[in-house]
Amino acid sequence: MQVIPPGTDLKRFMPPDGSEQHAPIAGEVARFLNDPAKPMILAVSRPDERKNIATLVRAYGESAELQARANLVVVAGNRDDIRDLDSGAQTVLADLLLDIDRYDLYGKVAYPKHHRRDEVPVLYRLAAASGGVFVNPALTEPFGLTLIEAAASGLPIVATSDGGPQDIIGNCHNGYLIDPLNEEEMAASLLAVLKDKANWAQLAEAGLRGVLQHYAWPAHAKSYLEAVKPLLGGRHPARQPTSRRPKLYHDRALFTDLDQNLLGDPESLAEFVKVVREHRKCASFGVATGRSLESALKVMRRYAIPMPDVLITSLGAEIHFAPEYAMDLAWTRHIDHLWTPSSVRAILDELPGLKRQPKSEQNRFKISYYIDPQIAPSLEEINRLLHQGDQTVNVTLSFGQFLDVLPLRASKGFAVRWFADQWGVPLEQVLVAGGSGSDEDMMRGNTLAVVVANRHNDELRALAEVERIYFAQAGYARGILEAIEFYDFYGSCRVPEKDAA
Repeated sequence: MQVIPPGTDLKRFMPPDGSEQHAPIAGEVARFLNDPAKPMILAVSRPDERKNIATLVRAYGESAELQARANLVVVAGNRDDIRDLDSGAQTVLADLLLDIDRYDLYGKVAYPKHHRRDEVPVLYRLAAASGGVFVNPALTEPFGLTLIEAAASGLPIVATSDGGPQDIIGNCHNGYLIDPLNEEEMAASLLAVLKDKANWAQLAEAGLRGVLQHYAWPAHAKSYLEAVKPLLGGRHPARQPTSRRPKLYHDRALFTDLDQNLLGDPESLAEFVKVVREHRKCASFGVATGRSLESALKVMRRYAIPMPDVLITSLGAEIHFAPEYAMDLAWTRHIDHLWTPSSVRAILDELPGLKRQPKSEQNRFKISYYIDPQIAPSLEEINRLLHQGDQTVNVTLSFGQFLDVLPLRASKGFAVRWFADQWGVPLEQVLVAGGSGSDEDMMRGNTLAVVVANRHNDELRALAEVERIYFAQAGYARGILEAIEFYDFYGSCRVPEKDAA
């Protein structure tokens, strides 16, 4: 395989020429700012948790020096009313406004509601003319098209070290890579661009040269032809395209929880990661967690856990597929059946011993409470009250203190089975690992399963009599490795030499 990066239109994206100062979008940005003449820290992205806008705002809010030197301009899609957006976008924009208020950033941060497609190049030029910097703080970035657009506009960049920006900055030498979880490093890198005018000019010029050499459309066409021409004389017959998704050669899959399974023993985690990487060509790797997408991506990065092929978050309320971890909208439509969250909250909010968890732990398809078993009704009684209120839902108790309510069709187990059906992986060749009550339905049925030794005994005791469930002697990742050996899970794992006709 040879990767040929796309190009950018150098007639649309170019250095500032003065005309950008009179564009309507310039006034839209300036109306937010006390001192519009300051250099601009520009971020352009969708209002998506994976874009990590919240960490950028916190990095800016925590740095008095950064606030003194530059304005922050966040262009996150278009909106008329935040309440009309999907739940993920609502969360991102609400957090943006709350952090602006928390750090008292009024007059220092611009967040225009609308922009046209043809105004994006103008925003880059405005930032470049101000002596500013473009920042991409995403948790993961498969390529980073905005980075080459910014570079073509003469704008230095600061970008996540995860994914495509490594190649872009490696080719253009026009900025700095950062750990998107490290607010101090993000602020320091932005200051490194903004404080030294000679360095700024050098980075801007290097970006212009790098884009022309590597990312202009003529350069793309040249690279494409250079890659294709040697193949034309071989006369090898073209392979028939496969009819399914790209990873169909994966004939098995391993799914595990995060916190209960992987995070408690660093030594066994390193061994587990090595085993997973060795078999990545023939076995899919999945994570099923109660965490949100943003939280899961952060903790996996922190512990150097390989990015999974499929990421099931919020206890099965969301399914995301690599590499961009876009949400599976078909799954979303599927679980929306008979789901009325406002009615669920109306019933549960009145019960003693239940307290809503923070907003960060809630989403459109997951309602979460802290539960005090000494005061709250039993799980059976809670289910009875919900059914009495015509609410057909899935209620889960984890670690004796977390109560989660999801649509009837949503759970970790249902999500794993959805994946198996969509990707054509037999359930008998899916190994799932868990250790708490939220994992129980994932381990029932035809899958192979392992309960790690550091389990919550009370919640999983009923599984002891179920076939195809292995109770490991070891805890955390070592318990999963024990099960892999017990089932000989990777024993016949191989990549077919060629696709079936």
